[in-house]
Amino acid sequence: MTDQPSKPARVVVVDDSRLERELVQDALSSFTCVETCACAEDALEALRREPADLVISDLNMPGLSGIELLTRVRREYPGLDFVVLTGSATVESAIEALRMGANDFLRKPVQKEELALVAERTLARRRLLAENARMRDELATVEACRALTPCLEAGEVYAVGLDLLLRTLSRWRGFALFHRASMSVSDAAAFRGFSETEASRMRQTLVHEKPVNLEGVNQIEILTRGPAHDALGEAGIATQRVLAVPIRGREIEAGVLWVLEDDRPFDESELSRARIVAGHAELALHNAERYNRAKERAFIDDVTEVYNARYLLAAMDHEIRRAERYHSELSVLFLDLDRFKLVNDRHGHLIGSRALRQLSQVLAQCVRQVDTLARYGGDEFTIVLVDTGFETALRIAERIRRTVEETLFDGGRGGSLRLTVSLGVSTYPAHGTTREQLLDLADKAMYRAKSLGRNRVCSASELSS
Repeated sequence: MTDQPSKPARVVVVDDSRLERELVQDALSSFTCVETCACAEDALEALRREPADLVISDLNMPGLSGIELLTRVRREYPGLDFVVLTGSATVESAIEALRMGANDFLRKPVQKEELALVAERTLARRRLLAENARMRDELATVEACRALTPCLEAGEVYAVGLDLLLRTLSRWRGFALFHRASMSVSDAAAFRGFSETEASRMRQTLVHEKPVNLEGVNQIEILTRGPAHDALGEAGIATQRVLAVPIRGREIEAGVLWVLEDDRPFDESELSRARIVAGHAELALHNAERYNRAKERAFIDDVTEVYNARYLLAAMDHEIRRAERYHSELSVLFLDLDRFKLVNDRHGHLIGSRALRQLSQVLAQCVRQVDTLARYGGDEFTIVLVDTGFETALRIAERIRRTVEETLFDGGRGGSLRLTVSLGVSTYPAHGTTREQLLDLADKAMYRAKSLGRNRVCSASELSS
């Protein structure tokens, strides 16, 4: 968002003398926007209609006096500057007006140059105070952003960034949407200020049914319609405007923080603070990307370039907790190459390693990106299928078995190889509720498949038979 040129200060002039009003307008119109009023009642109406930066008022007027107007302004518009004019000034009246909050005091007849000087000085002081307040707010925002420093997971960056943004803007409802780029971020959404039912409906709409194109939000902006509004409407939440704050890493992470407007409209100072939060969040996201890249290298199997057993165990713990939280299912496939020792004995370990790498590529094409494929050890592989029930897992296992059987593997100078696999299947929560139970039952089911002749699928349900 580009910075808009600053508007001239708005000055409301109040005097029952038309001549005095015209004199003040003539003195100030070159550098301010002046509205003149013949009485205090008109001035109050003008302030209700549009905010002002300065009121210049006569003290003695029919109806409400200048002192009474000053009292109302201080009560109803705190922070609005006020300069008093009078033709019958005494030290007492001047002290009274200043004591009640007037910024300055001028006696009639007013000299144009003196009036312009007082107005410029008052407005300059106002701008300086506003700039100081803005800098304090921004410094407080920067200090608050320190909370992002320890965030080493992308999902945590978005969640903490959303909390910071809401707190910084003094808003209470918002949500974050982001890509599922790592194991620790599988929900792709975070919600604040909504009931559990509202959040569930919004997640279903925004994450599963009508995913938002996060790359389509390229700048911090206030939106009056779009996918976010559609999802809010389907959840029964009425809102006019939302603030969209895109957060992008330097590699693959991308997301958007959304803040709902309440009865207080968004203003430019909030957009400025949102930019600060976004900048710090993007820096934290970059650090999270670097951390996860280094961590993934420690979790990647050197031979097959898929995840290793250490990553698998962490992923299973995470996905089981998620399945428990959302009352969903997940399934585990445990597979082993049949008679793979013969491949190593006849063709050598180099060809064997090449076959394992090709097998991992075949397996990756048989599952979704959100699933976890890992080499468990030797020629054993494990696949965690999220949000997948027992019957579906059996079909996927059979598809994998058939695909491997039909694939020609590179045998080097010895020509192509034909390989088969035996698979075992277990499902949460039907067969077990812990990582150890699910892996153990899938492993035993796989050995049952081998005992029944290999190149087949068996499930944990068959172990009792």
